[in-house]
Amino acid sequence: MRFSIPSDHPCLPGHFPGRPLVPGVVLLEQVLRAVAADQGRAVGALRLPQVKFVAPLLPDEVARVELDGQAPRWKFRVLRDDQVLVRGELVLADEGGPA
Repeated sequence: MRFSIPSDHPCLPGHFPGRPLVPGVVLLEQVLRAVAADQGRAVGALRLPQVKFVAPLLPDEVARVELDGQAPRWKFRVLRDDQVLVRGELVLADEGGPA
């Protein structure tokens, strides 16, 4: 799934003034959207047992989410061209367990 965060996104003015970077939580939101698209529906509670932010994404740059696996566990990568920006693992939370 390809995406771009526009330079007028409301999260950017404070992150960081004079040199805006797309916040990690916004990148993870794109990962969640990719999982929902993969599943054909929104997913419930999730855990992120492992996430590594490797390089920043700037506003208006195009990136993509790659998923490997299937419910209840995926490995993911967010890339700009061939450069890894974020990598990690996403797991559906157990019905009775912590989210």
